[in-house]
Amino acid sequence: MKKLHYSWVILVVTFISIIVAGIIRSSSGIFIDPFETEFGWGRPAISFAFAVGLFLYGFSGPFMAAFVDIFGLKKMMLYSMAILTVGLSLTFVMNSEWQLILIWGVMLGIGSGLFLTVLSTQVANRWFVKRRGLAVGFLTAATATGQLVLLPVLASFVENYSWRAAIALIFALSIAMFIIIAIFMKSWPKDVGTTPYGQDEHVLNEPPIISNRNPFKVAINSLIEGLKVKEFWLLAGSFFICGLSTSGLIGTHFISYCVSFGIPLVTAASLLSLMGVFDLIGTTVSGWLSDRFDNRWLLFWYYLLRGISLLFLPFALAQGSYVWLVIFSIFYGLDWIATVPPTVGLARQKFGLQKSAMMYGWITAAHQVGAGVAAFSGGVIFKIFDSYMWAFLFAGGFCLLGSLFVLLIKKHNPKEVV
Repeated sequence: MKKLHYSWVILVVTFISIIVAGIIRSSSGIFIDPFETEFGWGRPAISFAFAVGLFLYGFSGPFMAAFVDIFGLKKMMLYSMAILTVGLSLTFVMNSEWQLILIWGVMLGIGSGLFLTVLSTQVANRWFVKRRGLAVGFLTAATATGQLVLLPVLASFVENYSWRAAIALIFALSIAMFIIIAIFMKSWPKDVGTTPYGQDEHVLNEPPIISNRNPFKVAINSLIEGLKVKEFWLLAGSFFICGLSTSGLIGTHFISYCVSFGIPLVTAASLLSLMGVFDLIGTTVSGWLSDRFDNRWLLFWYYLLRGISLLFLPFALAQGSYVWLVIFSIFYGLDWIATVPPTVGLARQKFGLQKSAMMYGWITAAHQVGAGVAAFSGGVIFKIFDSYMWAFLFAGGFCLLGSLFVLLIKKHNPKEVV
């Protein structure tokens, strides 16, 4: 029997770690109403704390990529999971708005940064030669799937027990994940005496030695390089819209939007979870497609269809039809972050394999700026209009604009090695 290549073990460990980090970060949507009720905090204040978390996890990405190159992939995964674990433990004793911002904004934002931004690209680049696009698609699917799939369980804990019981559940998951990473994760194929999947097994690549470089300088220099390139601006601009229309708006406010129409909390969370299930399918297939088709046209269709679906959502809620909401959840879930594999592919084509993780980190930072804007402005719009309708209509319009951005990216030679 042929021995299982260790790259697949790394893929599974990374997949699970991303799911756990995604569960921790995205569970914020479950806690908006409980925090309002128990602590008396206003929705704009709570939304601001969650927006800070979205912003920081995006902007920590390129720095995390630099730290990974210098301190090692396994160490940075352990450090990041430890920050998430400590942040969750502090949630049990918080009692002020500034503590919410520190814990859910700063700690959980930075702690999830590695897992939810550059980790999938780092692992795919290091551990795969063949099936690299598929690996990116599978791992990035975990980002949204993790953020959504456990929400009904957490919502049930909140309704039947308390929000502290839900925190205890994800706290236990973070501890278990820390142990799994410590046992099974490796930084390079060489650490287990093998090569990346699909590479000649007789040629062991030495990992690059750059431990004497300043990680902050490396990250800033890559940003300066990217700002000089038109494709960087187009990818960052489209990803800003991606973040605005997914984790920022849907991830933070979809549940509350549904609840405002009388839909039970667990039902709303289940619809969001359904998106996560179908995201796993859609983003994995997107990774497969990105190895075979023009990534620009893939992004065009993803943003166009997402925009149409967001414009449709207020109509579905106004109708009060669960059938239409299920259709929306399935359709939107297939497109949730299907944008990531072709975006990574275009970044790799333009900037090369070695620089692609860092550049994608900065592009993801733009994604999270959009997410932060939507998370905060969604709460403000609700306060002004007592409805989320305009927030979702604006997001749909921006997605239609994003579909045009990506067509301005210069087409690369399909024979180019990426």
